[in-house]
Amino acid sequence: MSPASMPESTDSHAAPRTVLDASDISRALTRIAHEILERNRGADPVVLLGIPTRGVGLAARISERIAAVEGQSVPTGSLDVTMYRDDIGLKPARALEHTAIPAGGIDGKVVVLVDDVLFSGRTIRAALDAIGDIGRPRAVQLAVLVDRGHRELPIRADYVGKNLPTSLVERVTVHLTEYDGSDAVVIADKPAAKGATA
Repeated sequence: MSPASMPESTDSHAAPRTVLDASDISRALTRIAHEILERNRGADPVVLLGIPTRGVGLAARISERIAAVEGQSVPTGSLDVTMYRDDIGLKPARALEHTAIPAGGIDGKVVVLVDDVLFSGRTIRAALDAIGDIGRPRAVQLAVLVDRGHRELPIRADYVGKNLPTSLVERVTVHLTEYDGSDAVVIADKPAAKGATA
């Protein structure tokens, strides 16, 4: 059968594609670190809190970059938002993650929340509720590696590594060496639900 007469594939799912590689991620985090320093006039007021899982790894990398520029470490911790989510009972139970608040606390500090992907905004809303139970920061800012749009709440990131327009049928996955063995941001179609038709 000649190529011209071969039937077209009926598979409508595009192959996964890498939109950020390790070098892209490194440059994005370096830029975010500098933007945090510029906006806050140095590192003194800043506390970084990563949202598990990959937000914790990203926060640690941003902290390293800030320390390289300022010559001082930045208090860095993690903030589990599982029990503050508004979809508890609507989705399968999530395992509780670790919350680690730096020794100096967050009162009067500029808390920079760090997450891998900003989507609906509901995770960040949960994070704000969690922070309210821990202390009273001077300000809360948000840094994300990827903003994929489709917000359901009026939440906007202060620092963005990559604005990535997506459709709701796509999934954005962040791979980090600490957890996955390599650095990449990959976009792919979500698997079709059982019984669904294309």
